[in-house]
Amino acid sequence: MKLYTCSNCNNSLYFENSFCLKCNHAVGFIPEEFLFTTLENTTVGYTSINHKNRFYRYCPNAVLGTCNWLIPVENTNFFCTACQLNRTIPDLINIDNQLKWKRIEIAKHRLVYSLLRLGLPIKSKAAEPEAGGIAFDFMADTSPAKKVMTGHDNGLITLNIEEANEILSVTHRLNLGEKYRTLLGHFRHEIGHYYWDVLIQNGRYLEKFRKIFGSEAADYGKALEQYYKTQTPANWNNNFISPYATAHPWEDWAETWAHYMHMMDTLETAWSFGIGVQLQSTATIINDDPYTIQNFNTIIERWFPIAFAVNSLNRSMGHADFYPFVISAPVIEKLQFIHEVCRVGMVKNS
Repeated sequence: MKLYTCSNCNNSLYFENSFCLKCNHAVGFIPEEFLFTTLENTTVGYTSINHKNRFYRYCPNAVLGTCNWLIPVENTNFFCTACQLNRTIPDLINIDNQLKWKRIEIAKHRLVYSLLRLGLPIKSKAAEPEAGGIAFDFMADTSPAKKVMTGHDNGLITLNIEEANEILSVTHRLNLGEKYRTLLGHFRHEIGHYYWDVLIQNGRYLEKFRKIFGSEAADYGKALEQYYKTQTPANWNNNFISPYATAHPWEDWAETWAHYMHMMDTLETAWSFGIGVQLQSTATIINDDPYTIQNFNTIIERWFPIAFAVNSLNRSMGHADFYPFVISAPVIEKLQFIHEVCRVGMVKNS
């Protein structure tokens, strides 16, 4: 994530801010330009204080406090690039659902930001049903016997809104023996399944995928059943980023895809803040945007010291590791493959 500031007073802004906490000017994000802009209200619409010939309106979900993205006034889309992907949202009469949905939207907007930075195709399933596309269902359990399962199906990503309940999320993480479980992590994993369909399934990378991850032809249902019935091999981290990645090549891809997105977004944040790490006699300086780096070796060489430094900072505060994973050589090869697949979009977007 880039570092954004208020154009009026130069105060630093979080990506979720809808107004500057210092000067109280309205602010909003223009996804087409990756620009966070400070706004003035006019009779025509909001205008950027730096570009007063451009007019915008907020996404309608701004009224609910779940979106701060801007839409050009001439654009006929009702919702912004991120919110038009929603198909189902929780019943907002319930105050608890409102809070959960806000947490969900914070994570989803960060997901869509990263997809835009990667230059990946983002189509709304509702707007173009015949062309595939993405849709989100954010749903609650209707009864103990009818639980909503988080997952992906042909571009439809379903998320049980209880994933936004921090207590239950930690409980699930402990019960399932997971090192890491976040809303943003869920989104990055599930969207990975979608982009396997888009980028790999019928494309030129399929054979290389099979060479690196294995054949997707293995029965998926049986593979998951076997995964939950048996103990994960003790040496799983020699070849996989997580125990769940051992279940099936599709899950290996989705788990690795999620970690690729973790790395790219975190390194962009480090670059924006000018963060460098000094380890003994070696200095790691994040001096360029990771989305412009062609050689994946450069990315991974920067990731290791950053992750080590932040893990150490977390331990100093008594927290668990920021990045509690081991990246082996086979996992680096998988990450490098994903970077190669994504580079086409990034070159167009740089």
